Amino acid sequence: MTTMTPNTTTTATMPGRADETGQTTPRGRPRSPQAHKAVLDAAAELLLDQGLTAVSMDAVAKRAGVSKATIYRWWPTKETLALDALYTEWDTTPTHPRDTGSLRGDLLALLRPWARRAGTRPYARVIAALLTEVHTDPAFAAEYRQRVVEPRREQARTVLHRAIDRGEIPADTNIEVALDLLYGPLYHRLLHGHAPLGDRFVTDVVDMALRGIQPPADASPKHTDNPRRTRSR
Repeated sequence: MTTMTPNTTTTATMPGRADETGQTTPRGRPRSPQAHKAVLDAAAELLLDQGLTAVSMDAVAKRAGVSKATIYRWWPTKETLALDALYTEWDTTPTHPRDTGSLRGDLLALLRPWARRAGTRPYARVIAALLTEVHTDPAFAAEYRQRVVEPRREQARTVLHRAIDRGEIPADTNIEVALDLLYGPLYHRLLHGHAPLGDRFVTDVVDMALRGIQPPADASPKHTDNPRRTRSR
């Protein structure tokens, strides 16, 4: 499992002083990469095997072989620790989405690996528990969107903007609505579990969404050398 140091803008990183490069360094003893990985591994195991209620600081500390004080230096609550564990578990997609030469190919290359990963373990139960916190804790909600929701959407934005540059879709495409058309069905099936979240379903979602996003075959999208890229409104 690939681990990733929490973003310095999240609550998982404690404030400190800026060094000569302007970067903020955590207070206290330097983070041990081995201990950090052990904590995330332990939290992920508890989270996926037993659910969010099992991710207590005591249980994680015992399984990881570290002190609770060590965990609290990096994660102020079990929810932020669980969020980082989930983020690390899902951190399998390249930062720059694959360029296959077509919008359809790019979307399939982006979404299929995510769907396969999501179906390997009980991620739906984890997401459902975290969403409960999202709707009761505004600060946690902001962090959840930053760490779980926004990275996926930004990758898909890159794919859609690339399609605009190619002239595959109109320059005034509402990118944010297009993202909801793509990710909405995937999360719906993941959370409700009423049918498999497989490659065939991902392909059907992409094809149906593209019928609404792409112009008709007899219409040519406006293509400019520097198309206007529509962001969220």
